[in-house]
Amino acid sequence: MTFRILYCLLITLILRPFSICTGEVCEQITDLDLKHSILGTHLEVRLILYTRENVTCGRLLSHDDPFATPTFIPTRPTTFLIHGYRPTGSPPVWMTMMVESILNRSDINAIVVDWNHGATNIIYATVVRNTRTVADNITHFIQKAKLSLSSIHMIGVSLGAHISGFTGAKFNGSIGRITALDPAGPLFRGKPSDERLDPSDAQFVDALHTDMDAFGYRDSLGHIDYYANGGSDQPGCPKTIFSGSKYFKCDHQRSVFLYLDSLNQSRHITAYPCSDYSNFLNGMCLSCERFNSSGCPVFGYDVSRWKDVLLKLGQTATFFTTNKEAPFCQSEYKVEIMSWNSEARWGSITITLKNRAQETETRIDHKSYEFQRFTEMTLLAQFERDVYPVEKITLKYVTANKLRSRYKLRVLRFRLTPLKSDLRPLCRYDLLLVENKDVTFRPISCHDNNF
Repeated sequence: MTFRILYCLLITLILRPFSICTGEVCEQITDLDLKHSILGTHLEVRLILYTRENVTCGRLLSHDDPFATPTFIPTRPTTFLIHGYRPTGSPPVWMTMMVESILNRSDINAIVVDWNHGATNIIYATVVRNTRTVADNITHFIQKAKLSLSSIHMIGVSLGAHISGFTGAKFNGSIGRITALDPAGPLFRGKPSDERLDPSDAQFVDALHTDMDAFGYRDSLGHIDYYANGGSDQPGCPKTIFSGSKYFKCDHQRSVFLYLDSLNQSRHITAYPCSDYSNFLNGMCLSCERFNSSGCPVFGYDVSRWKDVLLKLGQTATFFTTNKEAPFCQSEYKVEIMSWNSEARWGSITITLKNRAQETETRIDHKSYEFQRFTEMTLLAQFERDVYPVEKITLKYVTANKLRSRYKLRVLRFRLTPLKSDLRPLCRYDLLLVENKDVTFRPISCHDNNF
């Protein structure tokens, strides 16, 4: 008996589409190709259920009789995962990872909304028209299954975000939460709220923007909107068309992988409310006093902890930066520099943190800063990784100076304050920075207690 159980488990892992032991078919998202896109597809919506009892083997749900599937327990919270436009017909590469990650976090019904038949079409406008019908289909299922509306979480990618909104509107915003991952922009920009996702479609709506200058939506759509790296060009994504299809989809698709990373409880990205990305980079939005003792909200799966305060604040735009690959979270510091040059100096700063085991560097060069005498300049420094303890710091002052003589920046005080921990700030006093020359020193405790 033991051997048979082990054999069945092994076969199930190898042959995931079909379980020899149970005789049940493991359902997967419809796999189409470019031929289907060119010819066009007729809409067909399939709901595929995954639970902790069947994490790797999906079960097809009946729209009219959800209870026919034994693993479907309607009293559990339910999360709908909704993909977007599929111009080549291939299934989303991220869907399996998303299902497994969510089930690892919560004991829920994870329902994949497979509308690849209908999403696969070279005519984008036709696919957009199908989104309303997909929403009607999901609405019908929710009503038949008698799901608790407040326990429903809809995660929609691109067009899937608007499908979530249309579904939520059918229930007058009673659905618990909608997460919109780079909501689609084309044919939705400038539309009234009833023709796209908006905050009234659920009790709580969080939206992530990663490609707002192309396939994504630019304006706020939720109670909280995240603009990763400003909401457009994502680090690590190709900058030219010569990179092939990745050039077109990388920024848009990054939203999914950022959200996947947020499901890892050991990684949290802090999101800072700000009027715009430039002010955020300039270190002008690092205070989170409006959130009281809760601090700034995190991005992603766990933001629901800030739901109540965000609902009171109204629509909130937030910003953060990321690494080019997972883990995406960065180590952030507030940098304060007070100079005492008799004349103003313009330039940017490179900072390197070191200890015996590792080092990390950042260039604060998105613009040229003006350092004025006895005026403290505040900057935001973001490093790829944590270095603790910081034993040495290297500074480099860089300008656009083309002359032979090098400019000098006289620093009265340099202070580095970590934003995500209770660590004390690090300081150094009376430094002379010569243009394009590294200056390395050991940081000391700050003389004052104003931190």
